Amino acid sequence: MNIPENLKYSEDHEWLKVEGNTGTEGITDYAQHELSDIVYVELPEVGREVSKGETIGTIEAVKTVADLYAVVGGRIVAVNENLKTHPELINQDPYGEGWMVKIEIADTGEVESLMDASEYKKLLEGA
Repeated sequence: MNIPENLKYSEDHEWLKVEGNTGTEGITDYAQHELSDIVYVELPEVGREVSKGETIGTIEAVKTVADLYAVVGGRIVAVNENLKTHPELINQDPYGEGWMVKIEIADTGEVESLMDASEYKKLLEGA
Protein backbone atom coordinates (compact mmCIF):
# COMPACT_ATOMS: atom_id res chain seq x y z
CA MET A 1 0.00 0.00 0.00
CA ASN A 2 1.44 3.33 -1.06
CA ILE A 3 1.21 6.01 1.68
CA PRO A 4 3.37 9.03 0.78
CA GLU A 5 4.99 10.71 3.80
CA ASN A 6 4.45 14.29 2.54
CA LEU A 7 0.63 14.15 2.55
CA LYS A 8 -2.12 14.50 5.15
CA TYR A 9 -4.95 11.95 5.37
CA SER A 10 -8.59 11.79 6.45
CA GLU A 11 -10.46 8.92 8.07
CA ASP A 12 -12.52 8.75 4.86
CA HIS A 13 -9.36 7.84 2.88
CA GLU A 14 -8.76 11.15 1.17
CA TRP A 15 -5.32 12.76 0.96
CA LEU A 16 -4.31 16.41 0.96
CA LYS A 17 -1.10 17.97 -0.33
CA VAL A 18 -0.67 21.49 1.03
CA GLU A 19 1.22 24.09 -1.01
CA GLY A 20 0.96 27.57 0.47
CA ASN A 21 -2.74 28.19 1.18
CA THR A 22 -3.92 25.67 -1.42
CA GLY A 23 -4.57 21.99 -0.87
CA THR A 24 -4.71 19.38 -3.61
CA GLU A 25 -7.07 16.53 -2.70
CA GLY A 26 -7.71 13.03 -3.98
CA ILE A 27 -8.44 9.55 -2.69
CA THR A 28 -5.78 7.26 -1.30
CA ASP A 29 -4.27 4.18 -2.88
CA TYR A 30 -6.22 2.13 -0.33
CA ALA A 31 -9.51 3.80 -1.34
CA GLN A 32 -9.01 3.33 -5.08
CA HIS A 33 -8.06 -0.31 -4.46
CA GLU A 34 -11.21 -0.89 -2.37
CA LEU A 35 -13.41 0.79 -4.99
CA SER A 36 -11.80 -1.20 -7.81
CA ASP A 37 -12.31 0.02 -11.40
CA ILE A 38 -13.43 3.67 -11.31
CA VAL A 39 -15.67 4.50 -14.28
CA TYR A 40 -17.04 7.98 -13.53
CA VAL A 41 -16.29 10.95 -11.29
CA GLU A 42 -18.54 13.89 -10.47
CA LEU A 43 -16.62 16.89 -9.15
CA PRO A 44 -17.79 20.26 -7.76
CA GLU A 45 -17.91 23.54 -9.66
CA VAL A 46 -14.85 25.80 -9.47
CA GLY A 47 -15.62 28.72 -7.16
CA ARG A 48 -17.85 26.71 -4.82
CA GLU A 49 -17.38 27.38 -1.11
CA VAL A 50 -17.14 24.13 0.87
CA SER A 51 -16.98 23.15 4.53
CA LYS A 52 -14.79 20.45 6.01
CA GLY A 53 -16.61 17.12 5.81
CA GLU A 54 -19.07 18.28 3.16
CA THR A 55 -19.80 15.97 0.23
CA ILE A 56 -18.21 17.60 -2.82
CA GLY A 57 -18.46 14.85 -5.40
CA THR A 58 -19.05 11.21 -6.16
CA ILE A 59 -16.81 8.42 -7.37
CA GLU A 60 -18.53 5.70 -9.34
CA ALA A 61 -16.82 2.33 -9.61
CA VAL A 62 -17.94 -0.91 -11.20
CA LYS A 63 -19.12 -2.30 -7.86
CA THR A 64 -20.21 0.80 -5.88
CA VAL A 65 -20.55 4.57 -5.62
CA ALA A 66 -18.65 6.55 -2.98
CA ASP A 67 -18.83 10.16 -1.84
CA LEU A 68 -15.86 12.51 -1.99
CA TYR A 69 -15.64 14.73 1.09
CA ALA A 70 -13.83 18.04 1.50
CA VAL A 71 -10.97 17.40 3.94
CA VAL A 72 -10.72 21.13 4.63
CA GLY A 73 -13.05 24.07 4.19
CA GLY A 74 -12.48 26.76 1.61
CA ARG A 75 -13.10 27.57 -2.03
CA ILE A 76 -12.69 25.12 -4.92
CA VAL A 77 -10.09 26.73 -7.21
CA ALA A 78 -9.55 23.84 -9.65
CA VAL A 79 -10.90 20.43 -10.59
CA ASN A 80 -9.10 17.73 -12.54
CA GLU A 81 -10.86 17.97 -15.91
CA ASN A 82 -8.93 14.92 -17.20
CA LEU A 83 -11.01 12.70 -14.91
CA LYS A 84 -14.16 13.40 -16.97
CA THR A 85 -12.77 11.37 -19.85
CA HIS A 86 -10.18 9.30 -17.99
CA PRO A 87 -11.49 8.39 -14.50
CA GLU A 88 -9.15 5.39 -14.53
CA LEU A 89 -6.31 7.82 -13.74
CA ILE A 90 -7.45 7.58 -10.12
CA ASN A 91 -6.72 3.83 -10.15
CA GLN A 92 -3.46 4.23 -12.06
CA ASP A 93 -1.96 7.21 -10.19
CA PRO A 94 -4.08 8.25 -7.16
CA TYR A 95 -1.44 10.64 -5.78
CA GLY A 96 -0.45 12.20 -9.12
CA GLU A 97 -2.54 12.38 -12.29
CA GLY A 98 -5.57 11.13 -10.31
CA TRP A 99 -5.89 14.21 -8.09
CA MET A 100 -9.46 15.52 -7.89
CA VAL A 101 -9.77 19.08 -6.57
CA LYS A 102 -7.70 22.01 -5.39
CA ILE A 103 -9.08 23.98 -2.44
CA GLU A 104 -8.03 27.43 -1.28
CA ILE A 105 -7.84 26.64 2.45
CA ALA A 106 -9.95 28.93 4.66
CA ASP A 107 -8.58 27.72 8.02
CA THR A 108 -5.11 26.20 8.07
CA GLY A 109 -5.90 24.82 11.52
CA GLU A 110 -8.11 22.21 9.82
CA VAL A 111 -5.02 20.78 8.14
CA GLU A 112 -3.57 20.02 11.58
CA SER A 113 -6.57 17.83 12.42
CA LEU A 114 -5.69 15.45 9.56
CA MET A 115 -3.50 12.38 10.02
CA ASP A 116 0.10 12.10 8.94
CA ALA A 117 1.32 9.01 7.07
CA SER A 118 2.14 6.98 10.19
CA GLU A 119 -1.26 7.71 11.77
CA TYR A 120 -3.02 6.78 8.53
CA LYS A 121 -1.03 3.53 8.35
CA LYS A 122 -2.25 2.68 11.88
CA LEU A 123 -5.83 3.38 10.80
CA LEU A 124 -5.47 0.94 7.91
CA GLU A 125 -3.93 -1.72 10.15
CA GLY A 126 -7.07 -1.56 12.28
CA ALA A 127 -9.39 -1.82 9.25
